[in-house]
Amino acid sequence: MSTHTTEQFVPVCEPVLDGREREYVLDCLEGNWISSLGKYIPLFEERFAAYCGASHGVACSSGTAALHLALESLNIGPGDEVIIPAFTLIVSANSVLMTGATPVLVDVTPDTWCVDPELIEAKITPRTKAIVAVHMYGHPAAMEAIMSLAARHALRVVEDCAQAHGARVGSKRVGSIGDVAAFSFYGNKMITTGEGGMLVTNDASLARRAALLRDQAFERQRFVHRYVGFNYRMTNIQAAIGVAQCEKLDEKVERKIEIAGTYHELLGSCPDLQLPISRPWAKNVYWMYGVLIEPSFGLSSASVREQLAERGVETRPFFVPIHRQPVFQGDHARWPDLRGEYPVSDRLGNTGLYLPSGLSLSRDTQEYVAARLLECRRSS
Repeated sequence: MSTHTTEQFVPVCEPVLDGREREYVLDCLEGNWISSLGKYIPLFEERFAAYCGASHGVACSSGTAALHLALESLNIGPGDEVIIPAFTLIVSANSVLMTGATPVLVDVTPDTWCVDPELIEAKITPRTKAIVAVHMYGHPAAMEAIMSLAARHALRVVEDCAQAHGARVGSKRVGSIGDVAAFSFYGNKMITTGEGGMLVTNDASLARRAALLRDQAFERQRFVHRYVGFNYRMTNIQAAIGVAQCEKLDEKVERKIEIAGTYHELLGSCPDLQLPISRPWAKNVYWMYGVLIEPSFGLSSASVREQLAERGVETRPFFVPIHRQPVFQGDHARWPDLRGEYPVSDRLGNTGLYLPSGLSLSRDTQEYVAARLLECRRSS
């Protein structure tokens, strides 16, 4: 293994606050509207939902909260089954379990890394109530096929858009296609509020239910509750940051696509890497630039990550598939056994990593990252 070291450090991602964030946050502080009331919350909801092509937005404390609220707003509960991809962040499974329902896994496609619509139908049972379509690493799922399948079986569709702000399927932005959608505004997302999320939908009744449940299910008669709710509120300060971030969202999306294009140029001639793609019907926003390390590269993805770290390049492994998570291996009485055969998800989990993909990357830095990655191949 190389012992090369460098003083240069390239983080995998950093938030970029280059707009009116400070101005809007100071406005909150000076007006003393710092909690979950204030003008920026409805403004953020309105602007972000409109950007997505949706009629309603419900801002909340995290992307996980948004996904849980989406499922709860559809009345998903004990005895129900919800189809999710086997290759996804554990949040997809956890959010289903938080409703009392059971996640049912489906493998993903080898090119988009999103749930394979051709495999969904075999997993549908009389207990199936919904499909969660995760738009993976910025590439949207095949929503036309998923929506058609859902309509045939009277299923609801939840879009998990945590990694795909601005992505499109045809002319439609993600978040406007399914029954309801969940976004994350964590620090490494396309736009950020530090922590935070939002549910968006074109269904007014779903939006009302989500807004009710977000705030402990408080209604007009204070402290009298007809429903069990949650404390999933977003603060006015976070929403103020979100409003400023929204003002540059198109610019941020195009910058991500530009970064991906540079990596395509620098790495496209290497036969030992599988690079991310954008299907003809999709607009991939490349939230993170993920690559698969082929066996011919000569090193495992874990070894590549170690060597890149020695060279000052931070990376992340791909998600560990749901069926490989220890908590779902059948040893916990409270949680289901989700083991099964999902070969594409296994391949992604075993061979994938993503490179520095922050909005502030310069071309020189990308050239440095690409050169260090290709050095690993040469040294193998």
